[in-house]
Amino acid sequence: MLEEVRIQGLGVIDDAVLELSPGFTVVTGETGAGKTMVVTGLGLLFGGRADPQRVRPGAERAVVEGRLAVPSEGRVADRVAEAGGELDDGVLIVSRAVSAEGRSRATLGGRSAPVSVLAYMADDLVAVHGQSDQQRLLRPERQRGALDRYAGERLSPTLNAYSVAYRRHREVEAELAEVTTRARERAQEADLLRFGAEEIAAAEPQQGEDAELLAEETRLAHADSLRVAATTAHEALTGDPAADVQADVVGLLAAARQSLAAVRDHDTALASVADRLDEAGYVLADAATELASYAESVEADPARLAAVQERRALLTQLSRKYGATTDEVLAWAEDAAKRLIELEGDDDRIDALRAEEAELRARLADLADDLTRIRTETAERFGTAVTEELTALAMPHARVTVKVTTGDAFGPHGRDDIEVLLAPHPSAPPLPLNKGASGGELSRVMLAIEVVFAGADPVPTFVFDEVDAGVGGKAAVEIGRRLARLARRAQVIVVTHLPQVAAFADNHLVVEKSNDGTVTESGVTRLDRGGRARELSRMLAGMEDSELGRAHAEELLTIADTDRSR
Repeated sequence: MLEEVRIQGLGVIDDAVLELSPGFTVVTGETGAGKTMVVTGLGLLFGGRADPQRVRPGAERAVVEGRLAVPSEGRVADRVAEAGGELDDGVLIVSRAVSAEGRSRATLGGRSAPVSVLAYMADDLVAVHGQSDQQRLLRPERQRGALDRYAGERLSPTLNAYSVAYRRHREVEAELAEVTTRARERAQEADLLRFGAEEIAAAEPQQGEDAELLAEETRLAHADSLRVAATTAHEALTGDPAADVQADVVGLLAAARQSLAAVRDHDTALASVADRLDEAGYVLADAATELASYAESVEADPARLAAVQERRALLTQLSRKYGATTDEVLAWAEDAAKRLIELEGDDDRIDALRAEEAELRARLADLADDLTRIRTETAERFGTAVTEELTALAMPHARVTVKVTTGDAFGPHGRDDIEVLLAPHPSAPPLPLNKGASGGELSRVMLAIEVVFAGADPVPTFVFDEVDAGVGGKAAVEIGRRLARLARRAQVIVVTHLPQVAAFADNHLVVEKSNDGTVTESGVTRLDRGGRARELSRMLAGMEDSELGRAHAEELLTIADTDRSR
């Protein structure tokens, strides 16, 4: 709900503040005082087109700022959070600035935001019906949504079931299209995977085989040098039996151990050294034994070396294609086998998807038929109700119908296109609202629609500009009554020149001119009971102090008070 709107530098308005309340608020004033600029300002605030010609002459920019009370949870709060804005104890601050050069800037909850975000949020905040800007219910998707809400529980279970089936149908269609359109690529992929898997299977690589073969090849290629080195090391440790002088490491170490054995008990420090020499002796003896065994085992084997090199070449060829190591090649083969199972199961998957798609299509058709039937019945009731409202709004010969056109393609909400049509008089053909009515007639049609939709449409604030254009007398009283009725469920703001309408308001604001013909900061004033009577008298007789006008004004206020109390 709008709590306050401040307008600066817009049209004839220099600086004006509108303090708004729940219920029915009316804005009146003399011709040219800037009443329509109030509606223009609200349109800007909620994402309307920025016209730099509306900027007040001499002003750098026009600025409109609004304070709205919104629930701390819900779609509006979510959208504010998505835009980076914040609510302050359930209050949302929105502003829009338009420079004289045509640049536009918007803020939402204290953060800059694209103007499109304001327009997007407006659908949940306000419905503006101006003389030249009947924004909301002229859009086909809004007419369909409003009709569906008017249908209520008769439609919602079917529509929910349809939505679930529709989403699944879209998913199945997309998956089926992906599987079938990529059949050639998938077949080629399967051939490549199959070839690779067969090539690897024929080679029969083993885990870690490439590393083992590399080590074996290195050993075989250097067999002679390895044997000589092991033999030389063994002789250095144990001595050369063919040599005349034995100068081996094991013998020298044994002599050192023997020289310490007789005196070790006399000094613990020397005993520790002796123990370490004993350990070294054991280690050297073991090493000598292993060297002797190794030297005997190493033999040059050209045939085995050639076989190892050939095997390594085969594994290297696989590694170039499928992985850097044998382990990676085996992992590739395992993944390829799994992928082949998926690819080779495409035919079964396609058959299953086609069967599911056909089943979903049949269900969608049944549910869409149910939606069409319910909407057609609801459209007839709605058209009759709006036509009855128009009779009381000085359009006794007008007739509103709702055209439900069923197509072949399934959409998110069924197969129906909804269009509200108006025939202003019996001889006129029914036409879309934006083509079948003048500005004043269109405002009254919108009022009738909103009254009929009251309770079904969740928008919290309605704004009407000159909804009473071209009417007077009893019809004007009926317009006031209907606006008051609509205000029982939502906030209603109306710019009017008819006292019969203004009398039904809960809150009366008047836009006043200053002496030089502009509107000052105090140009918008909230009226008390006496002020309302004077303003209604001015609207009735053109004179605030006319006794007859004041009497008539009091009578109108009394009638409105009595009507509201019922």
